[in-house]
Amino acid sequence: MATIHELMQELEHEARTTRRVLERVPGDRLDWKPHDKSLSLGQLAHHVATIPARISELAMQDVFNVSGPIPRPTAASTAELLAQFEESMAIARANLGKLDDAALGATWTMSVGGRPASTMTRGVMLRTILLNHWYHHRGQLTVYLRQTGALVPSVYGASADELPPTA
Repeated sequence: MATIHELMQELEHEARTTRRVLERVPGDRLDWKPHDKSLSLGQLAHHVATIPARISELAMQDVFNVSGPIPRPTAASTAELLAQFEESMAIARANLGKLDDAALGATWTMSVGGRPASTMTRGVMLRTILLNHWYHHRGQLTVYLRQTGALVPSVYGASADELPPTA
């Protein structure tokens, strides 16, 4: 299992890429949706920007009870998205900074209506529900960027629009 230090290093590394993706969100297309069942660009971008804070807050609890529909706020502008992202990262850093390696091995449970739906270690929760979930939605966001005509930044190598950054 990864240590808290390794998880935080990964979060910081991936935050740089996530910021580049969020910077490309066209502020005049936030209402755009690829399908009626899909989130809007603004809703998806807001979700990507706020995942670190929201999920790190859940990780601080031993049990999270899912109740009701998940709110899907949208961003009003790209500048607002970037501000939300910086705030989200600050909250995630503070939350994860309170954990040690032993805390990663503690049990974390998601329940629905008071009944356990999924139980795992806090470390697995951070790996899957924070990091992997974040990457999944960031990938969706790059597809939205392409479909709206925005330039897609390099993520794990060159995109059709950009070579990987150096440094």
